[in-house]
Amino acid sequence: MARPARVSPDAILAAAALEFAARGFAGARVDRIARRARVNKAMLYYHFNSKERLYRTLLRQIFTRAAERLRAIGAGSGTSAEKVDRAIAGMAGFIQEHSFFPAIMLREVAEGGAHLDRGTLKALAGVPRAIAAIVQAGVAAGDFRRVHPLFAYFSMLAPIVFYLAGTPIRKEISHLRLMDMRSLSPGEFVRQAQESARRSLARDARHTGG
Repeated sequence: MARPARVSPDAILAAAALEFAARGFAGARVDRIARRARVNKAMLYYHFNSKERLYRTLLRQIFTRAAERLRAIGAGSGTSAEKVDRAIAGMAGFIQEHSFFPAIMLREVAEGGAHLDRGTLKALAGVPRAIAAIVQAGVAAGDFRRVHPLFAYFSMLAPIVFYLAGTPIRKEISHLRLMDMRSLSPGEFVRQAQESARRSLARDARHTGG
């Protein structure tokens, strides 16, 4: 049997990301993904077998890349506070690079992670594990007060995801002149998130490094 012509799975994943972000898992259509990727459905199924496998492959890839970036920050040089700053900036930058991610993740949260299998959850767990390791090392070094590392992770990540997911809504509010939100830049938000994290983690609230 002749092997199908070579098509990059990355092109299919990029097309799938847009479709899943716009319509969610249930509403996404394989034929639309194939058209976006400029392949036929047979080629898509050749690489991924099913819509479910395509979705999980996409999420596993994203979670794995995010965790790798955060682990590199944790393994790098700098103080505990500097690493937390870099982790927050790194998470925000990663989400901006993968603009489809907040919509997909918020849908999964709303649906109770209905489409996440063990392998996908294992990849996802690498993200909080990497942040928790940075916080835990800071606590052990006496740089941070005693906090639960995973609670610290959620307090950092949730505002970033929610803020970036709301970008289209803020633009529309400004466009309709209901409130001027044009000055709320991602960079300024990241700086405020970093300051909040330093204050929250600091052993002495009077010494936040800000």
